[in-house]
Parts: sequence; structure tokens; C-alpha cells
Amino acid sequence: MTYRILIAVIACAALANGQRKSGSPLDNLPKNIEVLTQFGERADISPDNRRVAFMAKSFGDAFVIDLKTRAIRCLTCNVPGAAFLRVMHLATGDYILIGPERFKDIRTSRREENELWLLSREPGSKPVRLAQRMSEGAAVSKKSLKIAFSETSAQNPELPRGASRLIVADVDPAAPALVNRKVVHQSPDAGCTIEAQDFYDNDTKLTFTCYEPKGMASVMGIDLKTGEVTDFSKAPGTYNEVEGIFPDGIHTTVEADRQVQTLGGEGGFRQIDIWKLRLDGTGKDFQRLTRFNDYEGWKASNPVISSDGSFMAFQVARTADEAGVGYGILLYRLR
Repeated sequence: MTYRILIAVIACAALANGQRKSGSPLDNLPKNIEVLTQFGERADISPDNRRVAFMAKSFGDAFVIDLKTRAIRCLTCNVPGAAFLRVMHLATGDYILIGPERFKDIRTSRREENELWLLSREPGSKPVRLAQRMSEGAAVSKKSLKIAFSETSAQNPELPRGASRLIVADVDPAAPALVNRKVVHQSPDAGCTIEAQDFYDNDTKLTFTCYEPKGMASVMGIDLKTGEVTDFSKAPGTYNEVEGIFPDGIHTTVEADRQVQTLGGEGGFRQIDIWKLRLDGTGKDFQRLTRFNDYEGWKASNPVISSDGSFMAFQVARTADEAGVGYGILLYRLR
């Protein structure tokens, strides 16, 4: 047995026995994964798959990188004290920004004062608020001006404590404003706190995460025509946060803790890797895509899929940090 084979056997045995490896996953990347940026978090791919927008940090500036030239441009550096949390592409080439007007403290700025903004694609433009506070992230269509988001009592005091609701609307860039608002689903209590994620099937369906007690989560979907809701992950007591949709509308990517069954450790958002889930309603067809959590203290998170299904953008993250914090954007070639 050669030395390299022996080392591989020892590493596999360690993982089988529930032991994570030391070192960094960035030093041992598969051939189909490359580092795109040395900083940043919460990537979003443009509808034409030519650019990736991302945040420099939580409560910071938004940037965009050209995938051909690798030139990086700041989108919000003309905004003093920019404190945004997310940036997403609209089908028009404009951007949706999510975050507070200014940073106060983590809880207040991420919950009560989190809101939607429109940023024109024209250089030098400044964000314009859309007069809508919302919870966490949003679903933004790559084909139309449709958007979905959720509200909790933290943003809308009219809602009972613990309740949340899912809203679909259209962005009117000319106003700018949100129009045609419609509540499509509601949760009466903290047994399921809703976060919108991705439109699919020509914007007739929507995935969302149901955050559950004890730090767990489930992958959900709703048919916007019928209102029918489906639990796609069907794995109570585990963490499954839906992030990213494949163009076939049959698969999605999921931040999941399924690997802790063999690697050990507590489940939840701190011990996650990226998995691919078939949206057939059985919850059985999970395929692991990244193995960052094989390394002690590391995880992969916040995946998004290109509209042609050829690549995924995601971030490298540390298990000790809060959800969404990242240390660089990576590209995963799917074919």
C-alpha cells in the first residue's frame, strides 16, 4: 500500500468514526471548485450568468464581480455608513438591497429595521427605499419583477407574537414601489417562522424555509396558484434551510446538517454543508455537494444556482459565526 493510499484510508476511517479533519477545506478543493473572491458573503448570480453580486460583510457594502474579467466593482461605496445585509439581481439588471438604513445593533438592525431597497444599475446611483420592512431574505425572480418576502411581528406589530406571513408582490422601478401585494401563506405561531427563498416553474411556485423550535428547519414549497404547501425535506428534528433553485424546478440546494450523523456534533445551522434535494415530496433524495464540514470549524453555506444550471456560487464560513457570515465566494462547476 502506497503512502498516499494509506493516508486516504486513515482519513476515511477517521470520518467514519465521527472525527473531523484538521486544516482548511480551501487547501484541499476538488477540481470543480475554485475561489472567486478572498472576501465576501451572500452571493447572487445575475440572470445572464455573467456576474456575481455579494456583500463585503454583514452590515456593509455590496459589490459585483464580472466572471469573465474578474473585475470587482463596489455598488454602494457612495453611501456613507452603508449597512446592508443582502444584494440581489432583478431581471432588469437593477438590484434589490436588503438591510437597515443605518446600523444600530445586531438585533434591531437585522430584525426590526430590516427593509427593502431598489438600486438602479446605472453607475453612481443611490438606493431608494421601497417602504417595506421584512424578515431576513427575499425571493427575487430572474424572469420578471416578482418578489416574495416574509413579515413577523418584529417588522409588523399588527401580527401576533410568533406569527409570520409570506407575501408576493411586484417591483415597479419607475415609482419606485412594491405593487400587487398579496399574502399567500401564514403561520400562526413560532412553530414555523417563514423565510422566502426562490421562485420556480415560471414563477408559479415558491420555496421557503420553515424555521422551527430548537434551531431546526424544513424545506417547504407553495403552489402560488392553488395555495398548496408541501414539506419537501420531511426530516423533523434536523436542519434543512433551502437556498438556491435549479432551472429544472425539480431540484434545490439546501444548507443541511445531515452529515453530523456520521461526523458527530450538534445539528443546526452551525454544522452544515450544501446538499442537493429532489423536490418530489419524499424527502429521500438528498445528495451531498460540499464537504467543508468534514474539517473542524468549517462549513459551506448560502448557495445559489446559475439560471443555466452550469455552476453554483457559495461561501466558505466558520461554524463559530452567525448565519450568513462568510469569508469568500467560491464557484462550483456543476457540469
